[in-house]
Amino acid sequence: MSYETIEKSRVALTKDDFASDQMVKWCPGCGSHAILAALENVFPKIGYKKENFCLVSGIGCASRFPYYVNTYGFHGIHGRANPIATGVRVSNRQLSVWVISGDGDSLAIGGNHFIHAIRRNIDLNILLFNNQIYGLTKGQYSPTTKFGAVTKTSPQGTIEEPFMPGELVLGAQGTFFARVVDNNLKLMQEVMLEAAKHNGTSVVEFLQNCIIFNDNTHAQITNRDTAADNQIILRDGEPMIFGKDRNKGLGEMDAHELKETTMDINTRTLKKMTIEDGIVSDKIFETLMGVHIKLKFC
Repeated sequence: MSYETIEKSRVALTKDDFASDQMVKWCPGCGSHAILAALENVFPKIGYKKENFCLVSGIGCASRFPYYVNTYGFHGIHGRANPIATGVRVSNRQLSVWVISGDGDSLAIGGNHFIHAIRRNIDLNILLFNNQIYGLTKGQYSPTTKFGAVTKTSPQGTIEEPFMPGELVLGAQGTFFARVVDNNLKLMQEVMLEAAKHNGTSVVEFLQNCIIFNDNTHAQITNRDTAADNQIILRDGEPMIFGKDRNKGLGEMDAHELKETTMDINTRTLKKMTIEDGIVSDKIFETLMGVHIKLKFC
């Protein structure tokens, strides 16, 4: 496994060792700032020498990353980050290769490269920044923009159903997929560390805010007042419990149905949910789990 074979640093490194001397030029409030901080925090925990990391990006706001991290980096062309990273990885297996790409870069012009990188399962770490908009080119709709959204290129609302990146990864025979919100620094670090340990292609989707052109696009999930009721933190071997009062959970799942139940917090026993709860939950589950797994009342 690469995590075990890539040369480790003989001296303890810190976040400051991975911060470059370049001025960060994202908009104030952009979710990329938090993701950059998480990455700079997790690289010392991974433990490789600085020269054993390589960041590869395409085109887009997120693609500035190689300038801001003090490692090797390659700023490629639009949609081509994944094939460039593939070439880097197969030519030098002592490099931990991280692909930095947005929803437009990897799911539109780079869509074929994205799915075939996943299918090949080479040891890459793909960080997919999903703000559901083209930000660098000032607000056109992307392959993940919500149906009906009004943007500069859809003044009457989009007429296309968006990609669900998780479904796309699974359809391309992916072996590691995770999703995390951009305002949870601790969880981002935890997920990226697990991605680094994975032997094969890992894809981490960041639900990222674009404060200028698509502000609050993930607010239903990321808003601090409602996040606990709209996020499920999944960890291997742990029950799928969520909610502000930790009284909601996921029950049975098969090829077609996902059941949500509520729980008596005193007895920790499950109880039936109401139809009103289900109506609110349905859209949340569609976002979290994909359109092909439907909520079933129980």
